Amino acid sequence: MGDDAQRGKRPRTGTVRSTRVTQTTIEVDADRGVFMISVAAELAEMHPQTLRMYEQRGLIEPKRSPKGTRLYSHSDVERLRRIQQMTNDLGLNLAGVERVLALEVELEREKRRYAQAAERLVQLQRETVEMRDTLRAEMQVEIDKLRKRNELVPYHGTRTTALVQFRPAPVEVDDVHEVEDDE
Repeated sequence: MGDDAQRGKRPRTGTVRSTRVTQTTIEVDADRGVFMISVAAELAEMHPQTLRMYEQRGLIEPKRSPKGTRLYSHSDVERLRRIQQMTNDLGLNLAGVERVLALEVELEREKRRYAQAAERLVQLQRETVEMRDTLRAEMQVEIDKLRKRNELVPYHGTRTTALVQFRPAPVEVDDVHEVEDDE
């Protein structure tokens, strides 16, 4: 700082310059190939030849430009880093890495299936509750109709209580004549 600033005075200013900063942000799909092999190798901290070897083994599949240049995506770079971690930190060979990656794909597929099955279960539970409620309502309507016609009588057994539909035995014409004859 100058002497003026130390004494609490404002420093002298000459011409005022203003600088305008413009920032542009571009969002790129994580699976879109944007990095050439040298850049992808540098981001993944490996040699480009190692990248080519991983591609030959089927561990990574870069996109290709119209002219055939390998283009790696952000997802590819992350996958390369994971492969490096498995080989360097965990000591897996490339066959082990292939198996781990295949198991991860299978695990994701099973997670999706499980989520779909859980969603279907919830849907079936909702439908079951709706059907039960509908049947209860229909049953109650029928019970009310029978009660109004006095065709339902309560039955109190030794352990349960129930509603029993009362249907008098049909009277046959022959029985009526016999009763009249007895008199």
